[in-house]
Amino acid sequence: MPAQFNVAIVGGGIVGLVTAIGLQKRGIPIKIYEQSSMFRELGAGVAFTANAMKCMELLDPGIVDAVNAVATPNGEDMNNPNDYMRYHDGYHYDPTDPSNTDDKLLGLLFSGYKGFQGCHRAHLLDKLVKMVPESVVDLGHRFVGFEDRGPDKKLLLRFQDGTTAEADAIIGCDGIKSKVRQAILGVSNPASYPQFSHKVAYRALVPMNLVIPVLGTFKALNMHLHTGPRAHVLHFPVVNQTLLNVVIFVTQEEDWPLVDEEHASVLRSMTADGSRAELDAVFESWGPTVRSLVGLLPDKMVKWAIFDLHDRPLPTYVCGRVVLAGDAAHASSPHHGGGAGVGVEDALALSKLFEIVCESIKLDHDQDINQSRLNALLEAAFNAYDKVRPPRSQWLVKSSREACEIYEWAYPDTKDDWAKCMVEIERRSHKLWYFDIEGMLSELEMEYRKQLTRG
Repeated sequence: MPAQFNVAIVGGGIVGLVTAIGLQKRGIPIKIYEQSSMFRELGAGVAFTANAMKCMELLDPGIVDAVNAVATPNGEDMNNPNDYMRYHDGYHYDPTDPSNTDDKLLGLLFSGYKGFQGCHRAHLLDKLVKMVPESVVDLGHRFVGFEDRGPDKKLLLRFQDGTTAEADAIIGCDGIKSKVRQAILGVSNPASYPQFSHKVAYRALVPMNLVIPVLGTFKALNMHLHTGPRAHVLHFPVVNQTLLNVVIFVTQEEDWPLVDEEHASVLRSMTADGSRAELDAVFESWGPTVRSLVGLLPDKMVKWAIFDLHDRPLPTYVCGRVVLAGDAAHASSPHHGGGAGVGVEDALALSKLFEIVCESIKLDHDQDINQSRLNALLEAAFNAYDKVRPPRSQWLVKSSREACEIYEWAYPDTKDDWAKCMVEIERRSHKLWYFDIEGMLSELEMEYRKQLTRG
């Protein structure tokens, strides 16, 4: 039996779709409002830890099937994956040494069985879209605000084209430039907008038949992170090992203005034209492996500015019956590779809370629960989410910035001492990967009960 309330999801990216799938699995009516005329994901590769996959299983096993259908396990044998993350010195080398000590292995980190599966974002999105009925999707709807019309009314969503819609609850999954975040915090609030991390990323997908002759089979088919001063390079195979996903992070001292000075709510582009020549200059003094990898990249590329919510963490993820999830709540730099996975945790948390709301309605023995009571239950659920989720997700934002410093030998506690670096990397990675999911779900339920008591 469908729930006696409906939920609007703003944003049709991976987190928005995963949230929608989890809610529809629980019989909760949903509507997805996506500003684009079609579903699309920015960026190339994305990877999920075993922890994120467990959350997907709890949301809907079909999500795991979708990931597995497009994922590429790490290693030469996809049926027997190499479950280690590898950290190499991409900088130091001795050109006079014939034994070639270039790209020295600095450390290995076990990530668990299939603990790091890379996939192409667009391919995953295509699979997830097929799990959502067309009837619950409204494309070309650019959210501009909402109106809370009182404790006995539904919320009103407003769109740029002048149309409106009603919902009992709104979930903002509209990413790093979130309009829902602006609506909750206010367009004049600096915390409504992401901040430049002074890192830029050059991304490319390189055909594997070009990569293997240059890097060799092992380096081409296994995830590697090459470290060095003020920059680092990550690559891993995707699309059944036919492409190498390459991401190169470089320090940029100059600012990257995002907010229009005259119109605060108008955000400028986070991308610009880039070139291989720029990277050739950055890596001129690095080792042959990294320089060879850079040589495989196209002459012209897109350069992505890395923004996050590090400098001004959100004071709240919630406003009444409106809640933020994924990058809208805690946009992170990609250096932990955990942003999407923590967004999946958000989706599971919200699905669990909506389940509990449904149970509360049944306990009330109401055939048709009145709007005021429903609104109070939903607000209690979102307040519980706002107590439980921010500490972990905001830790990710902070730790991800610091992970970049570790990779680039700039973290004060480790510098270029890789024994210390690996201790830090392992500690932080384990906190991200080995999360107590059942503990989170129990904590959410306990906090929800507390919120109802306070109400």
